[in-house]
Amino acid sequence: VYEDDRRAEAYDQLEFPGTYYLAFRDLPALFKQHIAGKAALDFGCGAGRSTRFLKQLGYETIGIDIAEDMLRRARTRDPEGSYLLLRDDEMSELADQQFDLIFSAFTFDNIPTDKQKLTLFKALAERLTPEGKLVNLVSSPEIYTHEWASFTTKDFPENKRAQSGDTVKIVMTDVEDKRPVIDVVWSDEAYRDLYTRAGLTLVLRHAPLGHSDEPYHWVSETTVAPWVIYILDRA
Repeated sequence: VYEDDRRAEAYDQLEFPGTYYLAFRDLPALFKQHIAGKAALDFGCGAGRSTRFLKQLGYETIGIDIAEDMLRRARTRDPEGSYLLLRDDEMSELADQQFDLIFSAFTFDNIPTDKQKLTLFKALAERLTPEGKLVNLVSSPEIYTHEWASFTTKDFPENKRAQSGDTVKIVMTDVEDKRPVIDVVWSDEAYRDLYTRAGLTLVLRHAPLGHSDEPYHWVSETTVAPWVIYILDRA
């Protein structure tokens, strides 16, 4: 679906509204606590929103993605940035570069199989410096069964029966493109198992909640976490 100019345009216009705000709100503090060094890779950068976010925090960031339509938008918005097209799971485009921070925002929501996820986690682990950290930001399973400031799932009751590894549907309400996004739901237990098999150690699991004093009309966000942030290092 991301090899689609209409979808790319929607993501290009999207910044950090509503529920998305919670995905990024706590990251600066988490990075300050856990990341040493400034070399960063944004894995699955899409239209460059998360790459620009990292650059604004002072990280020397390379964005990489499989979707040329998305990368075209990223380069237009950020002509001085570094954006690469990912052509294989070994990430040969990066040669022997290593990173203090590898950040992945929502990318693994769209990678369908255990085997593919494991291959990529292993490749990313090998790209970490000795003190480097992988920060994996993903959708919680609960995001697909509740209503949110920025998403709706009420038209997809089948989501409630989905097991880890099943496809689910969700609609973004902050963009004009209201076609459902098809994701792959993945449980906390399944992620932890993948991390172990990939040679990664869990440092922190963070599930951000909304606060009543924030300038958003929260729906489920104050009691149910829509996102999960995993911070990992090499075992």
